[in-house]
Amino acid sequence: MHLSDKALLVHLGVSQWTARKLDKQASKQVADSNGAIGSVGNFNKTLLPTCNTLADVHRETACIRKDFYHNTLPWGIEGTFILPSANYLAFTTEYRKKKAVWDGLCDKFFEGYLSDRQDAERILGNLFKMEDYPILADLKHKFSMNLTFLPVPTTGDFRVELADGEIDTITAELEERVAESSKTAMKDVWQRLYDKVEWLAERLGDPKNVFHTATYEDAQDLCKMLSRLNFTDDKDLEDMRSKAEQKLFKLHPEAIKNDPDVRRDTAKDAEAIMKQMAGFMGDAS
Repeated sequence: MHLSDKALLVHLGVSQWTARKLDKQASKQVADSNGAIGSVGNFNKTLLPTCNTLADVHRETACIRKDFYHNTLPWGIEGTFILPSANYLAFTTEYRKKKAVWDGLCDKFFEGYLSDRQDAERILGNLFKMEDYPILADLKHKFSMNLTFLPVPTTGDFRVELADGEIDTITAELEERVAESSKTAMKDVWQRLYDKVEWLAERLGDPKNVFHTATYEDAQDLCKMLSRLNFTDDKDLEDMRSKAEQKLFKLHPEAIKNDPDVRRDTAKDAEAIMKQMAGFMGDAS
């Protein structure tokens, strides 16, 4: 079975207005007023200083990006990631929900834009320049978000005429790139699991360390999701993931916090799993 049957490539495209602007005139005035010579700094002004709705859009964007990176793996081409087929439905379902929220926040920002611009004119004083502000119709075009899906390339994708030997060369290079990218992506899955186990071992190894329930719950969620990111069906990875889930990430956070014996035993289990994983990860590298 080819990798294209187990996964697909995905790109998250996002554009949004930052509402920040470099003011060259103000930058020069600041330099001159301090006796500086030449360009020694920049003055970037916030165009909508009282606008909270745009900040809400930016926060939701960051949340969506974080979720995108959480659910995909690096592929080796900037901006392109690999999404295992097993994780497609869960990821896209959640993405559509968050995208709907993002769209709603954008609409709310657009509704209050003219009022926010009036506030900016009052607050910015001489720094206010109307040309810094797009009209509402143009502003809406500055906001977009979409997912683009592509198949993982295969050597049978070529449909062009080339000189003898060129197709073989390209095919060999493609096979090497796909193999290397797959290896890099799977190393990322191993590393994600290892990082969570290591975090737990460090947190619990010293009784004085603070144990955060929210971080532990994130680790629990990640451990479950990694079974869907294992697009090569790596048995060793699944064994380690399952062991970590059973021994480390099925406990109640309060038990870890309040029971010294549970804390100590879990720390020992985490150390043991780390050593086992290090062996596999060394072989994989």
